[in-house]
Amino acid sequence: MSDLVHASREALSAGGALASHLDAFVPRPAQLRLTEAIADALQQRDLLLAEAGTGTGKTFAYLVPVLLSGLRTIISTGTRALQDQLYHRDLPRVRQALGVGLRSALLKGRSNYLCRYRLQQARGEPRFSSPEQAAQFQRILAWSGRSEHGDIAELEGLADDSPLLPMVTSTVDNCLGTECPFWDDCFVVRARQRAQAADVVVVNHHLLLADLALKQEGFGELLPGAQAFVIDEAHQLPELAAQFFGEGFGMRPWQELGRDCLAEARGVGGAQSALQAPVDHLQEALRALRSAMDGLPSRGTQWRALAMPQVRDGFDAVMTGLVNLEQALQPLREAAAGLDACHARAREAVSRLGRWLGDDEPALDFDADPAQAASADVLWYELTPRGFRCQRTPMDVSGPLREHRERSRAAWIFTSATLTVGGGFDHIARRLGLDDPQTLVQSSPFNWPEQALCYLPEGLPDPAARGFGTSLIQVLRPVLQASQGRAFLLFASHRALREAAEALRDGPWPLFVQGEAPRATLLQQFRDSGNGVLLGSASFREGVDVVGEALSVVVIDKLPFAAPDDPVYEARLEAIRSQGGNPFRDEQLPQAVIALKQGVGRLIRSESDRGVLVLCDPRLLNRGYGRIFLDSLPPFRRTRSLADVQSFFAPQWHPATDAGAPDAPVAATYPAPGGTFPLF
Repeated sequence: MSDLVHASREALSAGGALASHLDAFVPRPAQLRLTEAIADALQQRDLLLAEAGTGTGKTFAYLVPVLLSGLRTIISTGTRALQDQLYHRDLPRVRQALGVGLRSALLKGRSNYLCRYRLQQARGEPRFSSPEQAAQFQRILAWSGRSEHGDIAELEGLADDSPLLPMVTSTVDNCLGTECPFWDDCFVVRARQRAQAADVVVVNHHLLLADLALKQEGFGELLPGAQAFVIDEAHQLPELAAQFFGEGFGMRPWQELGRDCLAEARGVGGAQSALQAPVDHLQEALRALRSAMDGLPSRGTQWRALAMPQVRDGFDAVMTGLVNLEQALQPLREAAAGLDACHARAREAVSRLGRWLGDDEPALDFDADPAQAASADVLWYELTPRGFRCQRTPMDVSGPLREHRERSRAAWIFTSATLTVGGGFDHIARRLGLDDPQTLVQSSPFNWPEQALCYLPEGLPDPAARGFGTSLIQVLRPVLQASQGRAFLLFASHRALREAAEALRDGPWPLFVQGEAPRATLLQQFRDSGNGVLLGSASFREGVDVVGEALSVVVIDKLPFAAPDDPVYEARLEAIRSQGGNPFRDEQLPQAVIALKQGVGRLIRSESDRGVLVLCDPRLLNRGYGRIFLDSLPPFRRTRSLADVQSFFAPQWHPATDAGAPDAPVAATYPAPGGTFPLF
């Protein structure tokens, strides 16, 4: 046993540093095994793929050896919320318990930091669509004068999709760099400097991947110096990597380019009159193109979009508008750094649009075989209510990920609660480009037979059948009555979510519906309610962390197979088929199993939690592949009887009649593990 392995185990053992300094800390055998494997990988500069079930304590399991090793380490998390939690809560506690003086830093992508220059520009040209938006801008203005780090997360109540954010933050395209008058006081520059001086840097996957792909998010200079990488929530990495190893453009950024041109022109004589017409023409071309795309599906391939003459003409008009704007900006470049930056953005926009249109390739018609356009990349579009986005996405990112990892010569730890399918790592290892990695599975330490029950209702039709939604609500009402609300309902589609919300509006429980308030607000209101019912779609499979009785039921309406209208996914399946593989077995099924495990993981979050998982898809029992899903879940007791669900909750809600102890609960009436529940 190496020194680092021994020291890490000692720190997490009974009587160790963490037990001595953290009141709620309890040593866990699974955590000790996990930290030993991580410490060994760090010591050997090796590669580890580790699944650690909920409750294992994986965060402490990797923080301890990272801090004790002294290695310069980059820790990447799945979301900015987890990033903040790790940096502000977990890391300081472990560092203090261990008594190590390593420096740490938090680094996010530039769009998470206030840009003083763009804030100043926005003050000069009010373009607010409502009094509420104007009031929010004044809040940002007041906050900007007192913020030390300029992290937008400090602004409570500002939605992630607020139209104010692009006005007060920068992008790689519109940042002026060293030409900016606020360069010496730039929040992004300061964050970079803190990160460069740190021993442990906490980032998120978006930032890590942006810089691996050389997207210049302001972090790339740290990569060569890192001796270890810890990738938490590693199951997210392949899908996110596909976004960053491709490229895209959208309607909104080009509309912002036009507005920025006019804003920068205000201080340059004659510039506004020279730019007004080309900007107007570009904006009109963008609106006309979006109108022409109304006849398209919400998502589709490039060849299908360009087969419609009016859409192809619309893209050509936008190209003309961008070229004209670039030419109008050319003689103004020397007049102001901002106009020079706008010219560079226009030139890049022309290049990206040209690559996406593939002007050297013949456009295909509706009858053409998409396989004719087969390549390593998928060209596709997506429509939003007021815009569009076009993307070039690689089908397979295992090669670039492998290349960057091998070049680093660092230790790499990939961990998550959901990496295996049927107990094996083959699927995720292939997608991450890992050849014969060291692997470890540490199951959740929770007492699943005692703490949880899996209910598969009888009588539900096939999910594709008419009336499934109505039958689903009929099945769920008595479950919600038994649990007195306190439930999280997870739907495969937004349509199913909306239908369920309408059906449950008359219920006796507070209803919290995705889309009706910001995510963080919904979750807090749900926690505070104590008996609420929360409805969410696929994006709520992760990040819903509600400990205690407020979440006692998780309902999953359908097996989470990926949407059939995803062009990248369809291309990936076709590539597997053309190579002699089985798309369902090799891609669709493993991805759905991992997604289901994520949703199921919302139920039991602590040793004292109790709850019922309701799986409403009859394919779990009447299709052969259902067994793979069930075998990938924790060891629940399973039942098809509503009475068992009612018995599970009954002890909590029926007070004893003993006059000497009026508030004491009655003895549990549900069977012991392996008892009379109908198991299968």
